[in-house]
Amino acid sequence: MRRLVELQQKLLPDLVQVLRERYMLLRSIGHLQPIGRRGLAQAMGTTERILRAEVELLKDSGLLHVSAAGMNVSAEGQQVLDEMEPLVGELFGLTDLAEQLQRLLGIPEVVVVQGNADQSPWVKEELGRAAARVLKQIVQENDIVAVTGGSSVASLAHHLSPAPVFKTVQFVPARGGLSERAELQANTLASQMAARTGASYHLLHVPDRLQPEALQTLKKEQQVQEVLELLRQARIVLHGIGDAISMAKRRNHSEEEIVGLQEKGAVSEAFGYYFNEAGETVHYMPTIGLQLEDVKKAESVLSIAGGESKAKAILSFAKQSCQNVLVTDEGAARSLLSTRL
Repeated sequence: MRRLVELQQKLLPDLVQVLRERYMLLRSIGHLQPIGRRGLAQAMGTTERILRAEVELLKDSGLLHVSAAGMNVSAEGQQVLDEMEPLVGELFGLTDLAEQLQRLLGIPEVVVVQGNADQSPWVKEELGRAAARVLKQIVQENDIVAVTGGSSVASLAHHLSPAPVFKTVQFVPARGGLSERAELQANTLASQMAARTGASYHLLHVPDRLQPEALQTLKKEQQVQEVLELLRQARIVLHGIGDAISMAKRRNHSEEEIVGLQEKGAVSEAFGYYFNEAGETVHYMPTIGLQLEDVKKAESVLSIAGGESKAKAILSFAKQSCQNVLVTDEGAARSLLSTRL
């Protein structure tokens, strides 16, 4: 297959590019449907004029339905997407990107999806779809799965579905609530994942930021102790990788604290730890939940992060040497590789 793709790229490079663009267009509509041409143009960073001819071609081919409500992928269009999926990695160079990142980051498995989450919001759904597929492959009966919050992990939850293996699985929030939308908090996502798969779940009803005295008091609560014990036994950890300053703002750090993080060179955040480009911890926010030493003991650590703006954060966290799988996108992958050439 790879040799055939290489020959196509040499002999018919334009054909491969057209195929890529039409596949991405159809995939985008599938994620955003029903959607009008104007909304689709905005989501894909292009113009209605450029899209018009391509949309008409897909409609005439029976791959799209167009109505007053907007465009939808037809059953035939969905079949085309499904049949193309095994070919996408080779055809669009994603397999090669993933192999290069594995070597660069020292991570056993890397999955790269199409697009750049910074430019196209629908790419985050592709990240979630790929991450859900990985989770279904690695999960085992009686597993405890620790889950952080955030939009990347939320996208994974959207793509889970029932399977017999999940009946004995427990989803556990890796930390308390951030000062963010309830639908992105770890408690919410753990319950959603359980509901979608038929698994069970636990909740951790504690704030993310606590004074030392309150932190110690809450740790003595029996319900909190039970959840913390489950987290220490987690075989799988699902988490996103945050940009340090963005995460500090989400946690309502003061302006002085944010300036301090910038001066220390913080570029990434995970599990309450802030790391610089060398992967060194420059700040830790005491919290109730999964600790970095617990993460390093887990058998499978699945990280999800996309967009070229996350490149430094991904590289920084990779130096913790605790990831088994990274799911990312072309934007982040190409940015990482370009800075290391």
